[in-house]
Amino acid sequence: MKKIRSFTLLALTIGTAFSAQAQTADNYPNRTIRIIVPYTPGAINDILARRMAQYLGEELKQTVIVENKPGAGTAIGTEFVARADPDGYTLLQAAAAHSILPSLVRKLPYDPLKSFEFITLAATSSYVMIATPKLPANNVAQLIALAKKEPGKYVYASTGNGSSAHLMGEMFKELTGTDIMHIPYKGLAQGLNDVASGQVHVTFGTYPGSMAYLKPGRVKALATTGKNRMSSLPDVPTVQETVPGYDAQGWWGYLAPAGTPKAIVQKLNTAFNKIIRNKAFADTFTSEGVEMLGTTGDAFKSHVEQEMQIWGKLVESAQIRTN
Repeated sequence: MKKIRSFTLLALTIGTAFSAQAQTADNYPNRTIRIIVPYTPGAINDILARRMAQYLGEELKQTVIVENKPGAGTAIGTEFVARADPDGYTLLQAAAAHSILPSLVRKLPYDPLKSFEFITLAATSSYVMIATPKLPANNVAQLIALAKKEPGKYVYASTGNGSSAHLMGEMFKELTGTDIMHIPYKGLAQGLNDVASGQVHVTFGTYPGSMAYLKPGRVKALATTGKNRMSSLPDVPTVQETVPGYDAQGWWGYLAPAGTPKAIVQKLNTAFNKIIRNKAFADTFTSEGVEMLGTTGDAFKSHVEQEMQIWGKLVESAQIRTN
């Protein structure tokens, strides 16, 4: 009799839990949702988040706002979300730094995998390998030949130690066996100005941030950094076409605090992916060099795990240090 009563109590408990989760998802959202962007306003990270917030609000019939919380290489905004209530009302728009930072900072105040529920990998974007017009090389093979002929002579700029552009440059050096000096800048525009003037030979820039220099011919595009050519720069080859194994892209995806009910995470996944597949939404970013994806949460998590391994090995082998 006691065993039957225990079994009945267990069944009721499980049933109540499932019912509560279903009810939570049915009622969600019933108040404002925040998307935290761990970057300053204005760049593609911010533009994507605000456009997404507009469409997500319409899809979920609730207000969705964007809050910028930059600092510490994205750790401030990311920690804020990791410590938020796991109720689906505070989300993070993560970017490639989410998979790079763990190899640069020994003790992050959150775990990049365990502290979050993965919703969807929304989009990726290749960087553009940009050279000064004064460089006597018009493609990657010619650059490699120059760098090998005169080791240490050529210089590439990045947006700072440990930045995506820095790691892309170090990956290029490692795979090609070249000696190209790295100079960190505080932003892309500063580096591009010096590339345009010929003070620096090469840099890696985002497509939107580089177009003001590329279109008027102030700089030249040698290659793009992803596996496939960019639809917005179809005539520019990839680095991989010359250097097998080279693949480095920016990305954006959405996370919720660990413990957010699965039903809510799934509801968000469905909503985000519906927006990503909306042609009007996607076309806005395709013209900016951004390729929209939309994945399962598991696929997104696997992507981050793979990226962490790749960048971790590179940081160690290149002995990259940050201040």
